[in-house]
This record gives sequence, C-alpha cells and structure tokens, in this order.
Amino acid sequence: MIITFGTLLVALVFLVCILQRIGVESFSFSNYVIGNRTFGSKYQTMSLLNTWYPGAMFTAWGSMAVTNGVMAFYVLNYSLLTLILMYVMAKPVWTWGKAHDLKTQPDFFALRYHSNKICIVTAIIGIISGIPMLVLSMQALGEIFKFLSLGHLTFSQSVFVGVIVIATRQFWTIKIGMKGIIISDFYQGVVAYIFGTAMLLGLTGWLVFSKNIGWDALPASHFHLPHIGDEHGPLYLFSIVLTGTLGGWCWPYIFIRLFTAKDVATIKKSAAQTVPISFTFATSLLMFCILASGLPEVVKDPAGVWFIVAEQAGGYFLLGIAGVVVLAASMGHIDGHIQATGAQIANDIFKSFGVKSSGSLIIISKIFMFIITLGCSWLACLELPSLFSLAVLSYQGIIQLSVPQFLGIFWKRGNKYAAVYSMSFGFLLATILEVYYADVLPLGLTSGVIALPFNVIVYVLLSYAIPQTADEKSRLNKLFSFQLNAQHH
Repeated sequence: MIITFGTLLVALVFLVCILQRIGVESFSFSNYVIGNRTFGSKYQTMSLLNTWYPGAMFTAWGSMAVTNGVMAFYVLNYSLLTLILMYVMAKPVWTWGKAHDLKTQPDFFALRYHSNKICIVTAIIGIISGIPMLVLSMQALGEIFKFLSLGHLTFSQSVFVGVIVIATRQFWTIKIGMKGIIISDFYQGVVAYIFGTAMLLGLTGWLVFSKNIGWDALPASHFHLPHIGDEHGPLYLFSIVLTGTLGGWCWPYIFIRLFTAKDVATIKKSAAQTVPISFTFATSLLMFCILASGLPEVVKDPAGVWFIVAEQAGGYFLLGIAGVVVLAASMGHIDGHIQATGAQIANDIFKSFGVKSSGSLIIISKIFMFIITLGCSWLACLELPSLFSLAVLSYQGIIQLSVPQFLGIFWKRGNKYAAVYSMSFGFLLATILEVYYADVLPLGLTSGVIALPFNVIVYVLLSYAIPQTADEKSRLNKLFSFQLNAQHH
C-alpha cells in the first residue's frame, strides 16, 4: 500500500501546489461562476473533456464494455454527436450570454422566455437529474481506494475514504470558483485523457501479446446489438444514444462551459480539438475493456477492469498510476458538477426570491456547494443500483430540458408557458414511467424517450394556443436580430 497510496499522494500534492498558485481574487459573482469569460481553447478543451468524461468511464462504462461488448460504444457515438450540437449552439448561446451577462443555463432560459420564474423550474430539474450522476462519480472513487488498498478496505470503507479526499479537494473549488476548476481541469485532463490513453494502448498491447487475448477468443455475445426478441429490445440502443446526445448540453455543468470561453471562435476551436481526443480516448478505453473480458478475474469484477489489468501488467506502481488517472478524471467531473449546482441554487433560486448582492450570492453558492458535497457523499456510501443504471436514470430527467432549450434557440414562437409546462410534464412523466413501469416499457424505449414526444406536443400546442403580445414579438425580434448581427460580425 505504500507504493499505491504514495503514488496517489504525490499526484495530490502536485495538484494542491497548482491550486495554491492560482490564488484568490476579489470576486464578482460573474467572476466566481464563469471566470469572466476569459479562457482560451486549450483550457476550454480540457475543461470540457474533464467535465464530460467522469472517472466512472473506467468503472461504470468499463463494466458495461466487459459485460455487453460492442454495445458500450454507444457512449462514443453520443459523445461525438454532442460535439456537433456544440457547433450549432455556440454562436447564439455565447452571444446572448456575453450581451446579457448570463451565468447559468436557467439564466439563458429566463432571457429567452422573458421570465424569472422559469429559472426556478429549470434549476430544480437540472439539480434533481444531476444527483445520480454525481453519486455515480463519487462511487467511482470507491473503486480507486478498494484496489489501491490491496483489498484491506471494504467497498463502503473505500467510498468513505474517497469521499474524504474529494471533499477536501472541494475546499479549493469553493474558495477559488470557476477559475480554479478550469485551470486544474487542464492538468487533470492531460493526466486522464492524454496519459490515460497512452496507458490504455499499452495495456491493450499487453493483453494481446502477453496474454494472447484476441477478438476471436471473445464470446459472440460481445458482438451482439439488441434486436427484436432481446431482453433490451430493438430500440434500446437508439434510446440511450438519443438521450446521451440531447442530454449532453442539458447538463448545467456542461452548458456553463459555453459561457466560460472568451469568444465563439474559441468554442468552435475547442470542439475541433475535443473530437480527436474524445474519439481516441473512448475507443481505446472500450476496446481495452472488451479485450480484458478475456481474463477470469475481470469477469468476476467487471467494474475493476482498469485496476485489475494495471496491477497484473505492472505491479503496485502501475496500479497506483491507474488510480491517479481515475482520480484525475473524477475530480474534474465532480468539481464542475458541484460548482455549477451551487451557482444555480444561488443565481437561479435565491436570486429569484430577491437576493441581489454579489457577495451574498457567492456566500450562498459556497454554502450549498458544501451541503451538496456532504449529501452526495452520504448517498455514495449507501447500497444503490448498479453504476450504469444510475447514469441511465439521470439522463431520463435531464433530456426533458432539451425541448424548450433547443427549440427556444432557433424558433421564436415558443413562450414561457410552453417552456415551463412542457419540460415539467416531460420530467414528471419520465419519472413516473421510470419508477413504476421501467421493466415493461416497449421495444427497449427508455422512460425519457417516451416522455420526449409528449414534451414536444405540449410545447408546440401552447406556443400556438397562447398568442404573443406585440411587445413580446418586438423583444424576440431584437434578441434574434442581435444574434444574427453578432454572428455576421
């Protein structure tokens, strides 16, 4: 354990040194939440990757690849499709954000639909949907310390130790805000997705040449996709790719990345840089995990695939490095998630009830970041459903924001009533279907995908049923004209 924990400790000390060098500024709330929109493409790229791919990629999605084979490539498909949406959304979201000092996703909804109350509804849906994903990321920390302790800690004890580490890390997240997150994301991203990819390729070579594991040695079930008559159903793969693609930019902690860039060109350049890194990392990880399913030890513990192979290939030192890689990925996701949630509670809930002082909003944000850290840490230590199931559950709720979000960007007809009632109805329907009928949904459709068309119907019907006033038409014409003029400029 001296070698494994010692390696992890060195990495943590290095990170703390970086964070301490950043320092604390005299904050405005905008500076604290989005870093005053000053970050260039290299920081945007790594920040997006470090927030998008959690440490659970190595555990939850790794476990899926070990168990289900090529079907796990759905995560690569929707990740790349999400980057296409990044191109589409970049100009309207950033230009409106810059002109109106938008800081959060509900801020964007409030501007588009001319309603402060919509902030509360959007924030609540985003926060509730995000809790399972945050718990999932914290549970991934348990896998780190379970393996690095060489079996001396139980999983519950390992999760507890991991929670202590990540809670300690939140001291700097709460203290420094977005600037500290994005700068640390750069270094964590290099470790997780550049060095991590190189390590994946090396371990894959070890599996092939030292263990003689090839594609032909794997069971046929690993190359099977759902079709009629299967347990999952023929539309299951379609459902999880669709929810991943639409849900990507509905996550508050992802959406806020559009506000931290210094200009639209930076966002587009970041998307272009993210595509090859994302493709290489995800492909390397999934291929590695599928091949590793040829090891009996991995079959017994699929979620530990990354650590099991690392220890077998390189002993305790490489096991420690494997822990550093997963911790780097986990910290970026957890930090960004907690920061965005705290910002939403302050900016979109308390501000809607009359709290206006920048100093007060920062204090409220910090308090709730601390509360969220403790609450999710407690949940992570409980016996919960499988890690992958938690991720699927999260997406069912969050994609209900996609209808008013995406239609609102490109269609002027939608109004605040359509937005509030459509996403609220969609979220409620998805929740009911998931809680009571998840096992009997037809054709492999997920609860969120079934709720989505009803969400659209409510939005469109109310958009046409409630006429726009002359003032609202004039406001929207100016808003959309500004967007077009800014794009042309």
